[in-house]
Amino acid sequence: MIYINRIINTHEPSGDDTYPYTIPSIRNLRTLEFRKPVTFLVGDNGSGKSSLIEAIAINSGFNPEGGGRNFNFTTYDTHSDLYKEIRLVRSPVRNPDGYFMRAETFYNLATEIDTIEQGIHTSYGFERLHEKSHRESFMNVFLYRFHGNGLYIFDEPEAALSVKSIFALLTQMRQLERLHSQFIIATHSPILLAYPGADIYTISEDGIELTTYEETAPYQLTKYFLNNYQRVLKDLFEGLEDE
Repeated sequence: MIYINRIINTHEPSGDDTYPYTIPSIRNLRTLEFRKPVTFLVGDNGSGKSSLIEAIAINSGFNPEGGGRNFNFTTYDTHSDLYKEIRLVRSPVRNPDGYFMRAETFYNLATEIDTIEQGIHTSYGFERLHEKSHRESFMNVFLYRFHGNGLYIFDEPEAALSVKSIFALLTQMRQLERLHSQFIIATHSPILLAYPGADIYTISEDGIELTTYEETAPYQLTKYFLNNYQRVLKDLFEGLEDE
């Protein structure tokens, strides 16, 4: 199921643009299509992927720091004004469920959840999230809160997860996709990017381009390191021993 078909950037570039329009990928963005139930955005830090995913989430009705549509809390405003000029083109079918998960502000989200859901946390498991490890509380949201027929937007979810937990997330995503859900995910994880049938967009100074799994930097660099780790480490540390 696809609930958001595309986004349109209505901003007209000018010579006095400020952040985030100083980022080449954002400044040159006109439209971005979502053709598959799962879409990944991949790029280096500072490429604009988190700014874009944040703007999509806010326009979809989610709190900038994460949560569902009923969350309305602010710890510290850091989101850009990009959401004001991004327009969503939606399908006729609405998503009854939805959530925005971002690793950067998950502690703030968990605090809000623990404040709201005092007593037994039936929506997120049966323990307060701050009484569990970071990985466990993160996974509790995935496992207990998402019900299907939803729009789920993630910003670097792998930051809180072990490799084994990323495997569990892939399984959960597959089940939710079969329950008519759409995912839009910014990630650096070569494991997440391997999700079958997904669209992958590379975000760089050259713009935003559809790519294949094997062409992504996380795949290529991780594969090269695993196949040549001794040589890579030798090159990285060369000269440091003499300092």
